[in-house]
Amino acid sequence: MKRNIIYCGIFLVFLIGISIFLFRNNEDLEPINKLDGTIINIGNNLITIKDNNNEVYTFKSEISGEVGNDIHMEYLGTLNKNNDIQDVIINSYNVVALEENNDLFKDYYDLANKKMSTMSIDEKIGQMLLVRYPDNNQINDLKKYQFAGFVFFSKDFKDKDQNEVKKMINDLQNNSKIALLTAVDEEGGQIIRISNNEKLVYEPFKSSRDLYQEGGFDLIKIDTIKKSKVLYNLGINLNLAPVVDIATNPDDYMYERSIGLDASKTSTYASTVITASKNTGVSYTLKHFPGYGNNSDTHLNTSNDERTLEQIMESDILPFQSGINALAEAVLISHNTIKNIEDTPASLSKKIHNLLTEDLKFTGVTITDNLDMGAVSNIDNVIIKAIKAGNDLIITSDYENQIKDIKNALDNQTLTIEEIENHVKKILAWKYYKGLITDNQK
Repeated sequence: MKRNIIYCGIFLVFLIGISIFLFRNNEDLEPINKLDGTIINIGNNLITIKDNNNEVYTFKSEISGEVGNDIHMEYLGTLNKNNDIQDVIINSYNVVALEENNDLFKDYYDLANKKMSTMSIDEKIGQMLLVRYPDNNQINDLKKYQFAGFVFFSKDFKDKDQNEVKKMINDLQNNSKIALLTAVDEEGGQIIRISNNEKLVYEPFKSSRDLYQEGGFDLIKIDTIKKSKVLYNLGINLNLAPVVDIATNPDDYMYERSIGLDASKTSTYASTVITASKNTGVSYTLKHFPGYGNNSDTHLNTSNDERTLEQIMESDILPFQSGINALAEAVLISHNTIKNIEDTPASLSKKIHNLLTEDLKFTGVTITDNLDMGAVSNIDNVIIKAIKAGNDLIITSDYENQIKDIKNALDNQTLTIEEIENHVKKILAWKYYKGLITDNQK
């Protein structure tokens, strides 16, 4: 009996000791933290999440889910946005599937259809063209063809001050029945259309690579906002940037224009720029889909990409998906021929467009690279093939001949007015979304 009492006493002392130990050590345990956000990249035992404050974090994890899914996570540890991979322990998570109707412009299609019902066939054709700003007869041709908008190059701003640029663009807007898209390639670094004029910008905008090396993604965010203010002040509402092609080899044609980072960091770059651009009045364009890789310059000749779809999906596609998840409104399609997907330039490939709109769930506006470029300029009926492939907006200089080609295609029924209207509806809805079209439009 005494022995049992002794054993019970020893056991009780043991339990008290364990309880004290656990209680004291529990005081030092880290609290469980929560993270709500969206999956923007997943694979190779890594998952990248953009939280509700638009900060981006990458974790080591085998979480199952899809890019675009919402995620609710609990973790132990402290997040550090300067770390490439977070040093935390994921305690639990819940992935929420995408909504069935996630169309970016869904609230504006009724307005677009109503506007389109007042337009002639010629005006609908004009709304598919983003025209290289011509040297002469700009106002007359605008009144005649009613373009969707203009793309401006450096020479269009040469020696002009801010007031002269504003007047140039205001004159165009005032002579258009529907508000114009006014676009530039203000990438920073090698490609600058406005900031190479010190009358417009005191100092040229830096390349994405230089910005990242100086201040990481925080500086890129600041630069995007600053750049947007400059463009918007001049009357520019569309930037044909950022370049989100992955190019880490200095010998690659696109290297100097890229951020020069791997797929994960380039994905963060894409979402950073798109997120920072929101509410600035300037839309940004992811380019050049589906990724330039190490291919040659399509301004000059045909460029063939021999990579497999799997190779492209595992790398080059990721920044585009990240930017789309950040609500990118436009994607520009390259003229590279992806041989293992379809043996035609990407800008003219239905399969490439399906990859973008069906696989990546992009619902914004698809834009061709300039149809005057060497890789496509000698292709017969190139604009018809571009429309048939799925492009909403065509960049061109040869608009008079290409408008004739569209009208001929309508006459011989190789192109239908319904196909034109499907694209015009998207463009008009975008203009409503951007706040360009208002009730007092002419």
